[in-house]
Amino acid sequence: MLLMNWNDILGNILPDERVEQVICDQFAEPLLEALGFSAKERRPNFNTGPGANKVDFAARHNTNTNDIFFNSQINPYLLVEVKARSTGGAKIDLSEGTPQYLQTRKQLEKYLLSPKCHTAQWGIMTNSVHIQLFRRHGKIVFPATRCELIKKENIADIVANIKHLINKPPRALTVCVYNNKGGVGKTTTVINLAAILKKEHKKVLLVDFDAQRDLTTSLKLEIGNTSLLDCLTDRKLDIRNTVVPFNPKGSQGKSVHLFDVIPSDPGMRAWIDHNNINIIAKIEKGVRRLRDLLKAFVYDYDYILIDCPTQWLFFSQSAVAASDVVLIPTNHNGLSSLHNAARVITDFIPEIQEARKDGGPIALPIFFNGEKMTEAQLEIANTEIEKIISDQKKSGFNLSPYYWPKTTQGNVDKTIFSVPNYATVANAAFRHVPAVFLNKTVAENYLGLAKEYFLHG
Repeated sequence: MLLMNWNDILGNILPDERVEQVICDQFAEPLLEALGFSAKERRPNFNTGPGANKVDFAARHNTNTNDIFFNSQINPYLLVEVKARSTGGAKIDLSEGTPQYLQTRKQLEKYLLSPKCHTAQWGIMTNSVHIQLFRRHGKIVFPATRCELIKKENIADIVANIKHLINKPPRALTVCVYNNKGGVGKTTTVINLAAILKKEHKKVLLVDFDAQRDLTTSLKLEIGNTSLLDCLTDRKLDIRNTVVPFNPKGSQGKSVHLFDVIPSDPGMRAWIDHNNINIIAKIEKGVRRLRDLLKAFVYDYDYILIDCPTQWLFFSQSAVAASDVVLIPTNHNGLSSLHNAARVITDFIPEIQEARKDGGPIALPIFFNGEKMTEAQLEIANTEIEKIISDQKKSGFNLSPYYWPKTTQGNVDKTIFSVPNYATVANAAFRHVPAVFLNKTVAENYLGLAKEYFLHG
């Protein structure tokens, strides 16, 4: 592979008036070459699905002489969406949060989730001024890097980082189930989502990072050979020794392995006492320590699900910081849960994003978790949501995609996914088994949740 002279490459496209095709030829093609894709392993104007939906480039390594991606145009691995630097004299600004950034990101997400791209795991958007890498896991597309401003001094490092990521993609999606309000069913969601993902042949790890230990108690588990709590402060300990298998007895009395769990340590209770704040302060990397520990598992599992406490303190901050995405349960009849969800999205997650500086994590749309609702109750909830969205718009934050994700321009669709509550769910905790294995309707509801947010196709 030739060593790219990025000074010359960027120097050739310095003028702002550069159309998209020039960026494709003079920047995107060398970028793909530097990432390890030869001319026969990349295809311009790749048709992603029905109609004229074409992404600027798709790429995949050839497996043999009979499998030439340029010719076959099947099973792409990486997509690249290119924009011009300006059009009609107006600059195209792909810096994070701008309308053009949001529009291009949505366009790339659409391509990655399109019928012909079910094998694609990565997407890049760039105009040779800014560049960002995105990862696809199931139905979710999320940042794998921050949106970088390209300079001659940093382009080589940016490309090297992207190449490292796409050459060794993690298997797992790490999900934190969180709302800054209790009683919304976080633990129930984690347990039953894990069980339904298992039924869909996914390998799942649960992390109980809550001092109340509800998840650990519900599954009737104890800590393993090593405590996750101890691993936070002692770098010599092996995080893998914290894992405990959840093997409930099946219908024939034999133990069946469903998923793995890192139980909560009873000692966590002492850590939330104000007298122990100095202990937390001594943890290397602070709230980022859990993320580093869980990296040991990202090649072993399809999903890592984290349960954490309500208060926005060390344990919940760590759980969000360790995640790729945050799933937010709410109650339709819980005014506080709806408002607190907004706070998670507008305050807490951005706080972690600023600390991580890699674009993550991102919030998923809220869902209703709990009692069945009448049309009148739903109308009351949506009226309150409308106020929340309106108030945040004044601050420049658009919450519509998080509360009403099916809304499109010109069409306000107030559909919110809902998981109704059943007596079976509460009784399941006493039997120490996920409710999805006790009730067909419960299983169908949680399968719906998994398909709504995670499972693609």
